[in-house]
Amino acid sequence: MKSLETLDWICVGIYFLVLFGVAIWVILQKNNTTEDYFLAGRNIGWFVVGASIFASNIGSEHVVGLAGAGASDKIPMLIYEIHAWIVLFLGWVFLPFYARSGVFTMPEFLEKRFSAKSRWFLSIVSLIAYILTKISVTIYAGGVVVASLLGINFWVGALSTVILTGLYTVLGGMRAVVYTETLQTVVLVLGAAALTYIGLNEVGGWEGMKITLGPEYFNMWRPSTDPDFPWPSLVITSTIVGIWYWCTDQYIVQRALTAKNLKEGRRGTIWGALLKLLPVFLFLVPGIVALTLKTRGELHWDSPDQAFPVLMSNLLPSGLRGLVAAGLLAALMSSLASVFNSCSTLFTVDIYKKVRPNTNEEKLVKIGRIATFIVVILGILWIPIMQNISGVLYEYLQKVQAYIAPPITAVFLLGIFYKRINAQGAFYTLIIGSIIGGLRITFELMSERFTPGTLVHTIATMNFLTFGAWFFLFCVALAIGVSFATTAQSKEALAGLTFGTLSKKDKSENENSYNWKDIVLSIIVLVIVAWVMLFFNGK
Repeated sequence: MKSLETLDWICVGIYFLVLFGVAIWVILQKNNTTEDYFLAGRNIGWFVVGASIFASNIGSEHVVGLAGAGASDKIPMLIYEIHAWIVLFLGWVFLPFYARSGVFTMPEFLEKRFSAKSRWFLSIVSLIAYILTKISVTIYAGGVVVASLLGINFWVGALSTVILTGLYTVLGGMRAVVYTETLQTVVLVLGAAALTYIGLNEVGGWEGMKITLGPEYFNMWRPSTDPDFPWPSLVITSTIVGIWYWCTDQYIVQRALTAKNLKEGRRGTIWGALLKLLPVFLFLVPGIVALTLKTRGELHWDSPDQAFPVLMSNLLPSGLRGLVAAGLLAALMSSLASVFNSCSTLFTVDIYKKVRPNTNEEKLVKIGRIATFIVVILGILWIPIMQNISGVLYEYLQKVQAYIAPPITAVFLLGIFYKRINAQGAFYTLIIGSIIGGLRITFELMSERFTPGTLVHTIATMNFLTFGAWFFLFCVALAIGVSFATTAQSKEALAGLTFGTLSKKDKSENENSYNWKDIVLSIIVLVIVAWVMLFFNGK
């Protein structure tokens, strides 16, 4: 790793000056109501909505990890990066229901569609999951990246980014988050695009990489018998996880809810889907470039996760290196800001306001700020624990999504598409699904203690993608079974919350919220996704 030079530090310094200039400008705006603080007054345009969705998704651990996938034999994981079509699913299918119901949070939508019990359960589970996974992993990975890029102590890097990000998130709320994320998206895309372009020139383009690594390296489609990435399970489980993450998770959906109307929100998701196609080219390809150079003996790194920073350090000229370093810092800060604000929203709207419904708007905003501050402290306290987690367990955290997603995806999908699913079906699916997901995690950790051939050992050692697919099917069957065994909800209670209960007015408003341009752009996204799937076929 080459250290940053004077010109690089100037670039990093300019980035921070502009970032905090934007943050201060936003903080000076009024944040007197919960709608202002948590949803930016529901007055954000499509460009900022889409950029915020993209920036929330791309964290420093995401950048480094995706390049690491490209630098190791994990090309099938690319399928998680072509979920742009699922981002479209958010805008075209889910968002009209969320916007029509006027909710702040996803648990709040579950209460309107099902019951308060489902809301409480999802609120608490989401908060715990955010603090133990998203916040801790992002802070830990970010600390490592900052330390290696800037040549400073891990703790100094981690604490500095957490405190700075927490400061403007606490003071500026959601408006500060979405506007700073727009700036961070621009910086990140420009920096990574420069690295991709220079890297491809260095290795002789795509054909140069194929000659060095062999065409079979670029195949994302493994046989159904493959022990790691069987393609049927990969497609099914990645879709289940994708719908959970992009269409039902507060972390992402909150960005779409900030839009001034449904039209802007949907266009924001289309713009976010177009941006979501970029990581394949901006982060995965540099990892393959790094592996190509290592295979040729022109570059050295010990772990695949070092591929991106080492490539950046060795290939980019002074100045550009600083721009990419700023991009990685932007990725870290945008992810942290997003999860801080989402946790604050969940606690204030779904827990505090439910317990004290008569609290005035000004006090709720103060509670939101305090909640953000507490989440920042909890994230910092969790860093020492993350430092002791091995690389194996860090990768294992990515698998956890396959155990969290199936019950939540099943409840939301069925809840919107099938009016017969009722409150009991949803609640028992969430509860039993969470228990099964927890058991799978426990069994997997204890798999060596079980006798091979037994049912418990089979469940513990089953490929996580295959388990995820069967688990989702079980959750769907459970939700339908319990719903049919209990009384159906009234049509009046479901008005406008499912496809089967939409009024003529609802349908008319939805049709008026898009035009041919939205349809054409959405088709372009689908065509590019199909092209990427066909391109990475190992030929």
